[in-house]
Amino acid sequence: MPDSKQTTPVAPVQTVTPEQPTTPEIKPAPVPMRSWLGPPGQKASVHRAYGLERSFLGNHIPETINRMVSANLARGTGGLSPTVLAMAYLDWLMHLGLSPGKQALLNEKAVRKMVRLALYAFKVSQNPKIEIPPSIKPLPQDHRFDDESWRQWPYNLISQSFLLTQQWWHNATTHIRGVNKQNEAIVSFVTRQILDMFSPSNSPLTNPEILKATTEEGGQNLVRGWSNFMDDMEKAVAGKQLSGESEQFVVGRDVGVTPGKVIFRNRLIELIQYQPATTQVYAEPVLVVPAWIMKYYILDLSPHNSMVKYLVEKGHTVFMISWKNPTAADRDIGMDDYREHGVMAALDAVSVTLPERKIHTVGYCLGGTLLTLTAAAMARDGDHRLKTITLFAAQTDFTEAGELLLFINESQVSFLEDMMWDQGYLDADQMVGAFQMLRSNDLIWSRIVHDYLLGRRQPLNDLMAWNADQTRMPFRMHSEYLRHIFLGNELATGHYKVDDRTISITDIRAPIFTVGTEQDHVAPWRSVYKINLLADADEVIFLLTSGGHNAGIVSEPGHRRRSFQVAYRGEQDRYIDPEAWQAIVPKQEGSWWPTWEAWLAKHSAAQQVSPPSMGMPEKGLYPICEAPGTYVLQK
Repeated sequence: MPDSKQTTPVAPVQTVTPEQPTTPEIKPAPVPMRSWLGPPGQKASVHRAYGLERSFLGNHIPETINRMVSANLARGTGGLSPTVLAMAYLDWLMHLGLSPGKQALLNEKAVRKMVRLALYAFKVSQNPKIEIPPSIKPLPQDHRFDDESWRQWPYNLISQSFLLTQQWWHNATTHIRGVNKQNEAIVSFVTRQILDMFSPSNSPLTNPEILKATTEEGGQNLVRGWSNFMDDMEKAVAGKQLSGESEQFVVGRDVGVTPGKVIFRNRLIELIQYQPATTQVYAEPVLVVPAWIMKYYILDLSPHNSMVKYLVEKGHTVFMISWKNPTAADRDIGMDDYREHGVMAALDAVSVTLPERKIHTVGYCLGGTLLTLTAAAMARDGDHRLKTITLFAAQTDFTEAGELLLFINESQVSFLEDMMWDQGYLDADQMVGAFQMLRSNDLIWSRIVHDYLLGRRQPLNDLMAWNADQTRMPFRMHSEYLRHIFLGNELATGHYKVDDRTISITDIRAPIFTVGTEQDHVAPWRSVYKINLLADADEVIFLLTSGGHNAGIVSEPGHRRRSFQVAYRGEQDRYIDPEAWQAIVPKQEGSWWPTWEAWLAKHSAAQQVSPPSMGMPEKGLYPICEAPGTYVLQK
């Protein structure tokens, strides 16, 4: 094996969900698997280093009380620190109070907007049957007032008044000299959330679509909406998922159905090897590292949009990491465990199955960040097993991480740490709430209107069912990720340490293919694009596709309304900023998958070989169970 360290062989850990039949006991595998437990006393020293003690002894009593208070407060605020909000609004309010020029400008804007609204109202009253051009148009991403009924009186005045008010508050919360930029962004963001809450589209008395449906259906829409609401409340209390998910999209039956076997398991991952679909395959295998914040089958949804199935049918041997869904017992699993017992353990198992072959690696979202730091550590240590690196919507520099960066500061991280310290993990609902806030109009308020006021359930699809199949994150790992990678940005600045030595992305020489998505609120594409500033690889390709963080990646051939831009940057090519890049690179219609797969084929050996066996039984890698395995079924 390329890894020269001597480790203790450990038997794969059997983890079976109640729904699954018990698999036969697996013999200890003499695979060079990385030992899970460190030397005696290491965990205690880790606890002291990170302040993780839950002891009530001695000097720990005051800090324990503080953490308990913060943890209970966090449950009521959804994990959002009230201190962050208070400081941001205080900063904004004090600077606004000391800016008479800004105040005068806001007063002038208020008067002008009232005059514009009055003139619009006068024109509408004079010509009620003629559509008058609006005094203000919604932003391109705002579809609350698209329906034709909003053009009729008095709803046109109501919507115009709201949009003008929203615009005024945007002016009031931005461009105030002296306000901290992060505080300004927080105030603007939170104020927008409050305004969205009181949008006329959310009220049955001011939304003409709801009034029309209520009149035509005799109120049956509200009856159905109440039934939908009670159904959702019941499922939320019981900890169940979206209505119909368990019946329509069962993992292993409807989604995640590409044939394969789990060939390796430890306390953190199951490694799936997919069965070949061609008589000859490329010599170099593909290892996929999904994010541990999501279930892996986002890349193996239904057969028609499964990326795994697409690759296998193109002649690639695909391996997939399936992460364990952690519980409070896994509170002390850290970032280094995810690297060592996740990516490196998977690489070792692939190398045992296919010895002396380089490996194409793929990382999605957080999995891409983890893959990047793993590749940098391997390059530093002279481990050259990686043939290529592909990153899907994965950030490596977090200086422009979008609106998720708003609340990532010392106060907020400490608040989250106290909540996770008490629970042992970050709950899925707490993560989902933060992501939904970024697109509250689409993910919160529009759903309330359609499901509860119009009484119309949106048909469930496989992507929605997957999105409801949530996971957790261990306390220590998420704390380290937030502090070192997100807040400290240590990976991009060359300060992140692996085995007590720093790593650098510039050490990576394997070709890199990076995919960003245009409407990504989790990993904004301009942030993903920064790989061009960090990587010194011989070849760096950046591809920008239409769609969002998930839908943009699941863009199978034949998918409607998909387009992409792609450009190659060699070692001698000059850097182009993202705006210029987007302006000059031609747009291509259709799915980006064939372009990427052709790149994988180009970087594979020309001579194809016979498909490998499932695992390597003679070296201890036995097929344990059928895909999708057991970890993906954990709730």
